Amino acid sequence: MLALIFLRIPIGVALCSVAVIGIYAILGERATLGILAQIPYDFTAHWTLSSIPMFLLMGYFCFHAGLTSGLFRMARLWLSWLPGGLSVASIYGSALFAAVTGSSLACTAAMGRIAVPEMLKANYDKGLATGTIAAAGTIGSMIPPSILLIIYGIFVEESISKLFMGALIPGIMTAVFYSVMVITRAWLNPSLAPRVVENVTFLERIYAIKDTWPVVALIVGVFGGLFSGLFTPTEAGAVGAALSLVIALIKRAMHWNIFKLAVSETLRTTASIFLIAIGAQLLTRFFALSGTTTIVAELIASPEYSQLQVILIISAILVLLGMLLDPIGIMLLTIPILLPVLEARDINFIWFGVLMAKFLEIGFITPPVGLNVFVVKGIVGDAVPIHKIFQGVFWFVVMDFIVITLLIAFPEIILWLPAFVGG
Repeated sequence: MLALIFLRIPIGVALCSVAVIGIYAILGERATLGILAQIPYDFTAHWTLSSIPMFLLMGYFCFHAGLTSGLFRMARLWLSWLPGGLSVASIYGSALFAAVTGSSLACTAAMGRIAVPEMLKANYDKGLATGTIAAAGTIGSMIPPSILLIIYGIFVEESISKLFMGALIPGIMTAVFYSVMVITRAWLNPSLAPRVVENVTFLERIYAIKDTWPVVALIVGVFGGLFSGLFTPTEAGAVGAALSLVIALIKRAMHWNIFKLAVSETLRTTASIFLIAIGAQLLTRFFALSGTTTIVAELIASPEYSQLQVILIISAILVLLGMLLDPIGIMLLTIPILLPVLEARDINFIWFGVLMAKFLEIGFITPPVGLNVFVVKGIVGDAVPIHKIFQGVFWFVVMDFIVITLLIAFPEIILWLPAFVGG
């Protein structure tokens, strides 16, 4: 499978190919054809999966209709006085954008086009400017609605609402730790991020908030209804897509070409995710038939390892895979193997799901396959070399590991809000 991936075969095709050949070798032709007829349908007909294209459609409507364009301007006017203020504004702008997309790549692409030119124009260090956007985009994997958490919740049959609530505080923590790091570095070395003096009045700052009303309306409408129990996470995606379309029409930012583009990108992304998921389902069956899952689970879950050691072993595996594979592919590849381990060790699925999403965030910005880094590179072109962007994300990765350490040491950070809201 890894050989196929390194040959640039799409990960979904690689998963399906290996699984089908493996099942055929064990069961023969007729049983393999039966499994091929059953598993893809049983998985894709899962009602909860409809939330994935709906949340994606909401994000693409917001992105292409420019509903989030006021986020960075508002953050810049309020935060530019800080050391590294434009970078801090980009971080919080990305956090807010994440709340209406759930996609790290979409968040990076949108904020990169807006914020990177502003920072480079202000003579920010190129690594800091580009690294900020690449790293801040990963918050999209944590702040609800996270596509990664939706897929995880479906696979482990855990409450998606509780996963969303569990990820909220770690997502905010990530933004805060990023900001503190940027401010500290800019304060110690002002040449990294020269201060931008903006002669704006308090009234202008208040007026800038007005431009963010589409995002505020979406957040209140979708997550207010979701967390109050007015509708389910599956229905929330459809509500969000419809609401974003209505807002775009009200702002007169929606026309036929934008609508077609958003729907087309939603279909392509959904098809890609579903193909990977079907491959993972087939691979799960192959692992079960071959006994691989049992053997690996027994090795990791050996009684000689403490629960902390098991978590550290899994963490090392996720970090290593994150350097090589697509985050969704990693999640769908490892969950079938890890589930028996989590159950045997009585590890909370909500806590582990948020922790896993955090590790997969790091994979978005670590070489050699840091997808967010390549998105930023596509935006800046030859203005910033790729190694400079990877250098720029280094300090953000350090902050990620500090956050992860706190999440492992104090699981209540993740579990408190779901328990509090759930009573």
